[in-house]
Amino acid sequence: MRQNRALRIAAVAAGIALMATGCGATGGSSTNTSSPGAAAGPVTGLQIMVPNTPGGGYDTTARVAAKVLDDEKVATNTEVFNLAGAGGTVGLARVVNEKGNGDLTMLMGLGVVGASYTNKSEAKLTDTTPLARLIEEPGAIMVSKDSPYKTIDDLVTAWKADPGSIAVGGGSSPGGPDHLLPMQLAGAVGIDATKVNFVSYDGGGDLLPAILGNKVGFAASGAGEYLQQIKSGDVRVLATSGEERLEGVDAPTLKESGIDLVFTNWRGIVAPPGISDDDKAKLIAALEEMHGTDAWKEALVKNSWTDAFITGDEFESFLTEQDKRVADVLTKLGLA
Repeated sequence: MRQNRALRIAAVAAGIALMATGCGATGGSSTNTSSPGAAAGPVTGLQIMVPNTPGGGYDTTARVAAKVLDDEKVATNTEVFNLAGAGGTVGLARVVNEKGNGDLTMLMGLGVVGASYTNKSEAKLTDTTPLARLIEEPGAIMVSKDSPYKTIDDLVTAWKADPGSIAVGGGSSPGGPDHLLPMQLAGAVGIDATKVNFVSYDGGGDLLPAILGNKVGFAASGAGEYLQQIKSGDVRVLATSGEERLEGVDAPTLKESGIDLVFTNWRGIVAPPGISDDDKAKLIAALEEMHGTDAWKEALVKNSWTDAFITGDEFESFLTEQDKRVADVLTKLGLA
């Protein structure tokens, strides 16, 4: 699914300053270790729903988490399945409608927060049971190996000369991370946002073929879900948006390149509303145990993720704050 959002870019860009403190994960990681109802043995029957297409960032994170859970005997036979559509809100509606189902969870992030408003979803993330925020990651500005842009300076020069001629791809809906990153980049380099041509794809699984097939001039997304193509040379990273360089990715940060911009995204996991206290405690305890394993620590490094682990009430407060901030901004911009 792809939609041209160019007509809305001006409004979104106008609100970027308001979003700057709320679009990324907060610094530091901590845990809430209160798990009075933790099960004595491995969690069984656990399902992790991915609300986007296979191959994207949510999908990768969910499958890595499921593997660690099972390999470390924290859970057994964990099932990951995809239910894509409407920027993640089809999956969100499923979770909210499965009230009391302590076996179902959903991998989600900032993109679903924004999509719940831009897609006029009746279901909201504040209706769910927050379990844990897992990771954060910077974005990456990427092109195909055949792209004429060899450096971020090459791209910015061409983009500033004729913004509308370069399609900008992202794997999230308006208000999501892949949308906010290029909009902030445009503002940082002095591009008139009304001339930017943004094309939205439903997750990284749909965005990747567009990058490889030169359907977009460049893409903005998390590098972690494209590491195989980056390592093979099929995808070239021009710059990343974190404070520091990404390990294993040979590209400068935007700040190193003279562009005053830092941006990070986050991902977490929620359950349906109305699950029992015992089920909530069991699920949080399992995620805490997973987080403490060497296998998860290795996965963080391998996928270029930053540990941003918080659980329970702390994650609920964070999610409520993120939801309100996104809702307020998108409402002011006429996108909610």
